[in-house]
Amino acid sequence: MAKKAVASLQKGEGRGYAKVIKMVKSPKSGAYVFQEEMVLNEKVKDFFAK
Repeated sequence: MAKKAVASLQKGEGRGYAKVIKMVKSPKSGAYVFQEEMVLNEKVKDFFAK
C-alpha cells in the first residue's frame, strides 16, 4: 500500500503536497493521538502552528 501512495505522489501535481503528522493530546482521554493530513507544501508551517 505504501508503495502505491508514494508512487502516485511522484507524478505531476502530487509533488506539491506533503504528508504531515502531528502529535496531539486528546481532550477526552488525555492520551496522545496522531493527526495525519496531506497539505500543500506552502501550508506545512501553518499546519504545525495550529
